[in-house]
Amino acid sequence: MSTDTERPFLQVEGLAKRYGDSVVFDSVNFGIRQGEFVCIIGHSGCGKTTILNVLAGLESASDGHVFMDNREIAGPSLDRGVVFQGHALMPWLTVRRNIAFAVRSKWPLWTRTQVDEHVQKYVALVGLDGAIDKKPSQLSGGMKQRVGIARAFAIQPRMLLLDEPFGALDALTRAKLQDELLQIVATTHSTVVMVTHDAHAASYADRTVFLSDGRIVDDLDAPNSDTVLDAMRKLGA
Repeated sequence: MSTDTERPFLQVEGLAKRYGDSVVFDSVNFGIRQGEFVCIIGHSGCGKTTILNVLAGLESASDGHVFMDNREIAGPSLDRGVVFQGHALMPWLTVRRNIAFAVRSKWPLWTRTQVDEHVQKYVALVGLDGAIDKKPSQLSGGMKQRVGIARAFAIQPRMLLLDEPFGALDALTRAKLQDELLQIVATTHSTVVMVTHDAHAASYADRTVFLSDGRIVDDLDAPNSDTVLDAMRKLGA
């Protein structure tokens, strides 16, 4: 018989989301091991971003439960970092201060020196040392996304949630940031869930979960981009 101690790090059970008579997704079940990188992929409107929002605690499910480390997710938490497609930076703050704002939220008793040292560590991790005192308006799209990634990692979340984080970038910048993200994940041993429609991005994952018409239709271990593309074609994604 299964026990709580046997649960995966993240356990999604019977998850459903409805708006009136409209069903976004239904009976979604999957588990994620600690330190695993999982992509959720599917056509536009299939519910993948809504699932991510439920995992982040930004939306409530109509039915079902989500447990992280045996505790049910019931709202936003600094245990979960989120990176959106839009960088979501505060335009009046510099890179340093944007990240420091998040760090102080996690560790309110830290001194200014502690906060700044921590911020500098994560700015260096994404290669933005020279831009640390610039405001978002002075940065390229790729640099802004780097700041968003640094901010998410800086709070040292137990799980990182990525919502099409490179979707608005050009192909060259997107490929470079995907490589850099993979290196950071390997360094930090983070548990990552990323929603995407990009087959190449999905090929970086340990597992790819395919969503169609609000249901999981496939779950592949360590797929390459050709395998992902083939699965997407079958789904019409």
